[in-house]
Amino acid sequence: MLHKLTSPPLFLSKNKMFLIALFSIMLSSLAQQKDRTSSTDTITNYSAYKRKLSFAGVLQTRYVYSLTKDADVDGKNFDANTTKGITNTFMLKRARVMLKTDINDHFSANVLVNFAEFNDNPSNKVLENAYIKYKLNPYFSLQAGQFRPFFGIEDVVPVDIIRTLDFSNQYYAFGKNGWQSFQIGVSIFGNIVPSGRLRYYAGAYNGNNKNQKKDNNNTKNTYLRLETDVAKTITIGANIARGNLGESGIGNAYGIDFTGKINFSEKWQLLLMTEGKTGTNFLAYMASNSDVNQVIKPSINEFKMQGFYLLPTLRYDCKNRRLRAIEFSSRYEYFDENYKIDNNIRQTLIPNLSLIFADDFYAALQMGVSIDIYKKSIPLTTTNSNSLAYVQLQVRF
Repeated sequence: MLHKLTSPPLFLSKNKMFLIALFSIMLSSLAQQKDRTSSTDTITNYSAYKRKLSFAGVLQTRYVYSLTKDADVDGKNFDANTTKGITNTFMLKRARVMLKTDINDHFSANVLVNFAEFNDNPSNKVLENAYIKYKLNPYFSLQAGQFRPFFGIEDVVPVDIIRTLDFSNQYYAFGKNGWQSFQIGVSIFGNIVPSGRLRYYAGAYNGNNKNQKKDNNNTKNTYLRLETDVAKTITIGANIARGNLGESGIGNAYGIDFTGKINFSEKWQLLLMTEGKTGTNFLAYMASNSDVNQVIKPSINEFKMQGFYLLPTLRYDCKNRRLRAIEFSSRYEYFDENYKIDNNIRQTLIPNLSLIFADDFYAALQMGVSIDIYKKSIPLTTTNSNSLAYVQLQVRF
């Protein structure tokens, strides 16, 4: 079955179909391109039309303290008789700087680096975004380079306004398997209808994660996302993807998500975000395949991860001169990294309080507790039930 999925004729036909679909979207967007106004018709050189350069960034520093005996700040269980784990520390989590330039009204470029990665081994890190974008009209934009494929709402939420300690466990697991996070490839996106209430996102990328010289196989991961605004403050999205990692064979991933906002009054709001996904765990499959002691090798279709999270945020806009807003969020997440072969449910609860000193999270203090509960804790590993208290200070610029 695996040979059939990866055989050249079928692979080529699927890629041809995907390219034909992209070409059709391009033709459709060109057909909807409006004529230029008389004011722009007089311009004879668009080389530097609306050219501008901007910088932005975020600094995040935090203090964390393990609340669990014999568990370090990474959640790893240790033997207190033989080693002394680090149970509290100051950390520089992110030091991101972004450069964005609009070449003209159609072309732009974006570069994002995270200098905090130099705290550890910076190999294949540091550089996050590095892409060129071409916008034809509201119905068609194209970007090429290194970016985050839009396979869920966390792919477009800046880390400095995620309203909790960090991205979800599923986001990082799907990222390590090439379904999310920073990838190298090409994508297209835009409105499907003039009102903009129905949108599409599609693309193809290598799938072996960021800062790689080249792909590690000849198959390109492909994805499609559709999202719609069912109401002014409610958005629903659906995602589908297909690809592989190294010599793993073909896998797939699916997801749905929901975002919404309820205004109780001028100062009180409830923000809702929830997302569910299931997808192939290539890393678990390859680890199993390399185990010489395992006589029977399970199919790649048996290595699946799945999960969902719910993140409600209650916001009070106090609008004082120094304190602009207070937010309380509590994210609950259910995630199983290999539910068919090695079921071990991980549940995470993160109650969080945010004090916002400048609008749009330009200065904020966050504090809370991250509580991890595993169905089966494994001694001397990070697969271990634990709790971590944190205080985080961040500024955007």
